[in-house]
Amino acid sequence: MDIAKRAKQISPSLTLEITARAKKMKADGMRVVSFAAGEPDFNTPEYILDAGRKALDLGLTKYTPAAGTVELRNAICQKLKNDNALDYDKSNIVVSNGAKHSLFNAFMAILDPGDEVIIPSPYWLSYPEIVKMAGGVPVFVETKPENSFKLTPAEFESAVTKKTKALILNNPNNPTGAVYTRSELNALGATIEKYEIFVVSDEIYEKLTYERRHHSIAAYSDILKERTVVINGMSKTYSMTGWRVGYAAADEQIASAMSSMQSHSTSNANTIAQYASCVALSDKYHGDAFLEDMRATFDARRALMMLRLHRLGMQYIEPKGAFYIMVNIKDYIGKRIEGQRIDSAFDFASLLLEQVQVAVIPCESFGAPEYIRMSYAASEKDIERGLDAMGSFLSQLHD
Repeated sequence: MDIAKRAKQISPSLTLEITARAKKMKADGMRVVSFAAGEPDFNTPEYILDAGRKALDLGLTKYTPAAGTVELRNAICQKLKNDNALDYDKSNIVVSNGAKHSLFNAFMAILDPGDEVIIPSPYWLSYPEIVKMAGGVPVFVETKPENSFKLTPAEFESAVTKKTKALILNNPNNPTGAVYTRSELNALGATIEKYEIFVVSDEIYEKLTYERRHHSIAAYSDILKERTVVINGMSKTYSMTGWRVGYAAADEQIASAMSSMQSHSTSNANTIAQYASCVALSDKYHGDAFLEDMRATFDARRALMMLRLHRLGMQYIEPKGAFYIMVNIKDYIGKRIEGQRIDSAFDFASLLLEQVQVAVIPCESFGAPEYIRMSYAASEKDIERGLDAMGSFLSQLHD
């Protein structure tokens, strides 16, 4: 018996082993500090919880249209207009089971077998796997640390071929925390417009920015808006990761194709979560207050983590968004501890967890083999304790 080729070509995640080991250590009673979190460490706001309870009390537990309730899609349209200067109709919106599902639907709708998708590196580790599942071919473009790992027009053009069908743009970026300025997006937009390709713009971290505002590349021009699939969701902005509500905004033909495929796979996203999400987007008073508190808390943690990393002499990319710092561990390759040699970021992360019970994410699977990703979705107390432990670990490394 043999499984399908499409399943065989999906790469296993190096991060899962570290995460699983950290969870087992915690379950065994060990005191582990985790900088591996990919979700806010805040509870979902009470006003959203109340909306979910109300939906249950009202018996709103049946199927909805595959693309989502009319009320939620209209609320998403209003959000995109207010926040991103993008005008859409509800027919342009598809609500799915998280932003990852929206990405999958988008690539299933636009890719034919063999189509190439440009992916700037470093990248979120699921992008190439989703592209491969949809029959596409990932084409990685190496970006530069001196540009905060942001894609330049020249780097984009160097990767374009006759087979190029789409570009993935993640802004703000996971794992780098990079945020594109308006002028950078305008330069990219002008270059992309010269080619008949799609842009899949993942903007899931848009509300978690520091020092500068988020801008959507879809707002560059009407031409680019028609070719862009904007991906977003409720997970990061409202700390609703487990509610599983993502959405896409796209040209009506693309949105219709995404909705049709979803209707034959998962049907609608969770009904109760949709009603709660509609309230989350519509109640600006409570939503803005929660978001500002969360953003300010993350900003303070960001500053603390950068300060502590600087004191340790570790090189990092200063994040302007999301809640991650990418730290360069190149200087520690070849070092040893307790007779064990560090030959990769995975080795560094594995030994750090084993020796001082601190969990970080190795970035081989993110296209950055000399880096680790550290999340500051952790308390200031844990950040202090974790960086103290990391300092102890570094002091024990030797040639």
